[in-house]
Amino acid sequence: MAKITDVLDSYLMPVANKLNNNVYLSVLRDSFMLALPLIIFGSIFVVISNLPYLDVLLGKTGLDQFKALLGAAPDATISLMALFTVAGIGYYLSKQYEVEAIYGSTIAIAAFLLLTPFILDQTDPVKQTIAGVIPVPRLGAKGMFVGILAGFLSVEIYRKVIQKGWTIKMPKGVPEAVSKSFSSLIPAVVTLTVFLIIRIAFSFTPWGNIHDFIYNIIQTPLMALGSSLPATLVEIFFIQLFWFFGLHGQIIVNSVLDPIWQSLSLENLQAFQHGATKLPHIVNKQFMDTFTVGMGGTGMTLAVIATIFIVGKSRQLKDLAKLGAAPGIFNVNEPIIFGLPIVLNPLIIIPWILAPMIVTALTYFAMSIGLVPYPIGVTVPWTVPIFFSGMLATNSIAGGILQLVNFAVVMVIWLPFVIIADRQYYRSEQEEQAKLKQSEMQTQNKSEQQAVHE
Repeated sequence: MAKITDVLDSYLMPVANKLNNNVYLSVLRDSFMLALPLIIFGSIFVVISNLPYLDVLLGKTGLDQFKALLGAAPDATISLMALFTVAGIGYYLSKQYEVEAIYGSTIAIAAFLLLTPFILDQTDPVKQTIAGVIPVPRLGAKGMFVGILAGFLSVEIYRKVIQKGWTIKMPKGVPEAVSKSFSSLIPAVVTLTVFLIIRIAFSFTPWGNIHDFIYNIIQTPLMALGSSLPATLVEIFFIQLFWFFGLHGQIIVNSVLDPIWQSLSLENLQAFQHGATKLPHIVNKQFMDTFTVGMGGTGMTLAVIATIFIVGKSRQLKDLAKLGAAPGIFNVNEPIIFGLPIVLNPLIIIPWILAPMIVTALTYFAMSIGLVPYPIGVTVPWTVPIFFSGMLATNSIAGGILQLVNFAVVMVIWLPFVIIADRQYYRSEQEEQAKLKQSEMQTQNKSEQQAVHE
């Protein structure tokens, strides 16, 4: 075990640290968090408009009208997620380079729109091309990768032009807003000209635009890979392994894979909103969050707490379980990770890595055979307790029941390891109590002998 740990520490940890500290991944993570409140807002109204038995209460016509009224909420938020992500990338990356962040954000949005075709191909009721409109999917799932590339590239060009000093400097006394606007003029023109050239160049290719090129050549294969069970199990393995060494596995792995998972979620949500009987993807952002982190935190440790309550005898583990129970219900599990401890604990590494992988495979299988609906793509806050988060993610009580089944599976996997750890702690406590008692007896005997002597 020590040799394996040394090898991982020598080769894996440097890579993990570089990923964790990478500027682009950090900016991308912050950009997704920027869009999170908007996505949750849209998700709430998706859930409300698809509550059970609404068709019975409102009738088919009334339900259609109800959905039409609430449909603006997800259309203006979730469906435009790529646009919000681009704005975040422009802002946070500009702050990293200490250039005017609001202009960096605005230029990133303009660069993204320059690459986006203002044409809508329509086939219903007749085949026609409508010019002067932006198809919503280009600003959502279908345009996610283009948006990310445009956001990063635009800020890189913008800040390099500024750092070369190619700016207009206004005299003193000019209002600050006017001065900043003129200082950003040349960098903005240079940056957007580059993107206009890219747009024109792709118009002469078989794809016609960079969106279709990226989507067909890069994004679609990556999404297919990211949604597969083997790839998902590998991702879970590394999340758990990084956490074992005290590194935040979610931040490291999710920073790389969030664009893929978010795109998969958006495609599921769009299919769900259009009444599809079967959604396109099992694995997406909600699958990863709700059926892994959403079961008591990373490693599904709420089940570990329950196991300790059932079989625990040592005072240390009992106190730890009491301390971690309330946060664990809301999927916060740092007390368990660092208190059990899980970090660098050789006894714990087997269930810590094995349980999430088995549960992930079980969840995938249950959804693939139709026992549980696929996650519909609505964003469920990660603090929502088990059972309720499963229902919200799948729009079905079956999702909540599956979480409870997974919870039981995790308990079974952890049970022998909890018993072993508990025995070790209990034996240590007993020995400590025996030593303390012996010390007290020796002190008492000395006191009695001294009293007799006196």
